[in-house]
Amino acid sequence: MVDALTTSKLVFERLVSMADGSVIAMRAWNGEVWGPSNASATIVLNHPGALRALLLPPSDLTGGEAYIFNDVDIEGDIGEALRFAAELQSNNVGRLGSLRLLRQLRKLPADNRRSAHGRPKKEGRRLHSKKRDRASVTAHYNTGNDFFRLFLDPALVYSSAVFLDPDDSLEVAQRRKLDLICRKLQLRPGQRLLDIGCGWGALAIHAAQTYDVEVLGITLSAPQAQLAAAAARQAGVDDLVTFEVRDYRDVGGRYDAISSIGMFEHVGKGQLATYFSSVQKLLDPKGIFLNHGIVTRDRHIRRVTPTFVNTYVFPDGELVTVDEVIGEAEEAGFELRDVESLRSSYALTLRHWLTGLEENRAAALESVGETTYRIWRLYMAAAAVAFDSSAISVYQMVLEGADRPWTFGRRHLIAGDERSEELSVIRNP
Repeated sequence: MVDALTTSKLVFERLVSMADGSVIAMRAWNGEVWGPSNASATIVLNHPGALRALLLPPSDLTGGEAYIFNDVDIEGDIGEALRFAAELQSNNVGRLGSLRLLRQLRKLPADNRRSAHGRPKKEGRRLHSKKRDRASVTAHYNTGNDFFRLFLDPALVYSSAVFLDPDDSLEVAQRRKLDLICRKLQLRPGQRLLDIGCGWGALAIHAAQTYDVEVLGITLSAPQAQLAAAAARQAGVDDLVTFEVRDYRDVGGRYDAISSIGMFEHVGKGQLATYFSSVQKLLDPKGIFLNHGIVTRDRHIRRVTPTFVNTYVFPDGELVTVDEVIGEAEEAGFELRDVESLRSSYALTLRHWLTGLEENRAAALESVGETTYRIWRLYMAAAAVAFDSSAISVYQMVLEGADRPWTFGRRHLIAGDERSEELSVIRNP
């Protein structure tokens, strides 16, 4: 009979030899610890088959399920543990190319706890149909508004902040981002703004308060729309701001400016042409469209495959490359006039969110339970590592029609930048 403890230790030592720099430890189900005593993170094996459950079959979905269903636990800095995994992946160990390692893993018991759990089911057969998209968004936000309050800033801004200094607070960095968007859109009093994927309404409310514009915010989440409407009433701008549960493909009218912040990732590669053409029809010929979304550097993605994120966090979410985004936008008639990467800011934003979630662990467990808490802890940490490594990035693109007069320079962005924080604090007490 195979000694699972000895085999697990051999696998751990083999993995450590293949990584570059990350210092982690591992604790077996009997309490035995391998690795340095000062390790930033410790992977805990909860039963003799835990390492096999973590690594076979090799994929991020397998590893994610081993964690969320408690085959393994991660103590300490979860980001450091995931950096260790990323190093293995970059050295082609993620596919377990080492036959020796594969043989050792197959000696371990084939026990795993994911077999007792069914994966979330998709509603509707057609990917990115209106029905299925609404169900996917609902699945993501059905964790509840109170859960998101545990880690987001007070305005509940659920996208990358804009940090000018690592010591900026999350609240200040998010207010700066809201004002930056408004200035990129060159908003003027009396204009009409459409905010696609408006979240809990922070951008719409800020634009109405600070720039005196009329705003329609749309979301596919009814709880979001309800809370956003209440926030607008509390801020005294409900005469300027309206929130509706509506698909972007069902919106009519004309708008002087359109924003889409953190929604683009849900559109899907096959729907990019529809997305940009829909926005083009809604935008005044002299208007401005700002698209803020995450992209991947992986140019080898040929089809949507199950991953941890698109299975448990963002159902049906898809990432495309930045040049695909620009190409589809241009095909729809847009001209790219400004682009900015917020990659480093998003990594820092995610670390703020992760800290907030971990500090409020007890409240999160009471609100959503252990499995959901683990899903979100893993997602945030993994995303921060991916942004840090530039495997993914996030871009703000200013897109305009060819008929819009050219804006010389970036004075609309630079002027007042040093006082945007003070303006936001004054006007958003």
